[in-house]
Amino acid sequence: MPRIDAIRQIGVTEQTKPPLNRYRGMGTEKLKEPKRLQKENECRCRAVSYLMLNKRFPSEAARAIF
Repeated sequence: MPRIDAIRQIGVTEQTKPPLNRYRGMGTEKLKEPKRLQKENECRCRAVSYLMLNKRFPSEAARAIF
């Protein structure tokens, strides 16, 4: 049974199946970029949280360790 027929038989639409060639041709640096951006975003979120906490509750911020 072809793959397309099997997909239709179980009720999965074409849009929900995973793309087969999503990462083909991408270099290792390109693949590492989303992870690096996620780490950078987490650091910035922690910094903003710390600043907001420090502004609202200065005594609580002194005890927080980031």
